[in-house]
Amino acid sequence: MDGFDIVMVIAIILFARLGIRLVSKYVQMKKEGKNKHKKND
Repeated sequence: MDGFDIVMVIAIILFARLGIRLVSKYVQMKKEGKNKHKKND
C-alpha cells in the first residue's frame, strides 16, 4: 500500500463514522417526533 491508499482508507472510515452518526441522529429525531405527536393526541 502506498500513501494514497492509506489516505483513502482513512477518509472512507471517517465518512462511514460520520454517516452512521447522522443516520442514528435522524432516527432518534423521527422517534422523538412520533412520540411528541402521540402525546399531543
